[in-house]
Amino acid sequence: MDLSRSLSDIVALVAGLVAVLAPFFWVDAKTATQPLLILGALLLISGLWAVLGAGGASSWVTAAFGALLFVSPWAFGFDGDQAAAWTAWITGAVTVIAALLTVLQVRGRTTVNA
Repeated sequence: MDLSRSLSDIVALVAGLVAVLAPFFWVDAKTATQPLLILGALLLISGLWAVLGAGGASSWVTAAFGALLFVSPWAFGFDGDQAAAWTAWITGAVTVIAALLTVLQVRGRTTVNA
């Protein structure tokens, strides 16, 4: 089992869970509910799928979901709601960083082994 890969998957799983639960706890804006639920669910499903060993999304796909979550406050117009915007920015940024670090680690290992 690749520990760096599974760590990225767990980060995606937790970030997706936070994004999905945020509208029910601390987000008041109605415009933020749908993007947080949908993008959080995509992260949650891809992370869960990978953690359960079913292959899951690649780190590039996870990074793309995180990037979409990061830009969603501007794209969907809820950057004025502080709780929703910060939830999207933090969960998106953490997901992108973890996924890209995994990509760099895997790329470094394959060039050394080749």
